[in-house]
Amino acid sequence: MTAVREGDTHALGTLFDRHHAALYRYFYRMSGSASASEDLTQDVFLRLLKKGETWNPAMKFTSWMYRIAHNTFIDRSRKLKWETEMPAQHEFAAPSGHSLERDEEHALLHKALLRLAPDKRELLILSRFQGLRYEQIGELLGIETNTVKVRVFRALGQLREAYAALSRDPILLAMEAKR
Repeated sequence: MTAVREGDTHALGTLFDRHHAALYRYFYRMSGSASASEDLTQDVFLRLLKKGETWNPAMKFTSWMYRIAHNTFIDRSRKLKWETEMPAQHEFAAPSGHSLERDEEHALLHKALLRLAPDKRELLILSRFQGLRYEQIGELLGIETNTVKVRVFRALGQLREAYAALSRDPILLAMEAKR
């Protein structure tokens, strides 16, 4: 990022190669839309280029990048009054060795994730799918690390409930009823 700040636009290509897939997955899990995810990913890299001077080299680059991604998603959501419904044709590409049952579980988990409030969904996506540490998420969202831990724990509980409701699995429903 230092090179980008100094005007080396080719360095942005290196950052793009390194981080675009992770950003795309983040946006896809947040929105459920492939085309919106592509647009949002491009927007992040444009903002990285424009806001390069705001990056603090003492801060971890990925934390700063996800902060920009978070703000980009919020800006787009406000403009479009984001809908969180699952697209008619979802685009899960599972490896060929996976069974149909595993693919269905994957799709069901994604639907359950989309049923969560965007702030809860984002916490789970950042912590579980994007691999950010709680400290990084706290820095990104401007909250304490312990608050992140509590919110992730609660969001996981809500995801479990949404998954159980969607799956109508009697075992999962019984487990949720005992809680």
